[in-house]
Amino acid sequence: MNWPIDTRGYSQRRACGLVGIDPSDYRYRATKSDDADLGQRLRELASERRRFGYRRQHILLKRQAFEANGKKVYRIYLSERLTVRKRGGRKRAHRLLRDKRPITASFRASRRNALPRNRSLDLVSDALIDGRRFRVLYVIDDFRRLGSIRSSVVPNVSTARHR
Repeated sequence: MNWPIDTRGYSQRRACGLVGIDPSDYRYRATKSDDADLGQRLRELASERRRFGYRRQHILLKRQAFEANGKKVYRIYLSERLTVRKRGGRKRAHRLLRDKRPITASFRASRRNALPRNRSLDLVSDALIDGRRFRVLYVIDDFRRLGSIRSSVVPNVSTARHR
């Protein structure tokens, strides 16, 4: 672009017309703004407020008198490789520490039958079609695998809740 201006003596306007660009595009000089302080402040905010994204950090930056629009904050946020950190997972008991055995009720063995008698208990509650609730206690002898059932029908009273 400088060749027609320097060698032929064309004006800037005429040389730009020959090439097909606007003279203001030829004269434009890009200036890179220094965003180091803004990037530093974004990193500090991200370390303080781990769950805040770029939009919330933009609000905090405006409160601290940083002049930057949301698009600029987003561009710097991405260039700093900042992300919203996820929350930690639910704390669960370790698989080996949990006891998988059923609740047992140990009773003394009778003298005539010296076998160990461990029993498991299971309490089940349900409701009939007419709204009456009933409970069933199921007792299982773990050694002999025999079961017995004890049941009761609980009257439907609005003030009492049976769970």
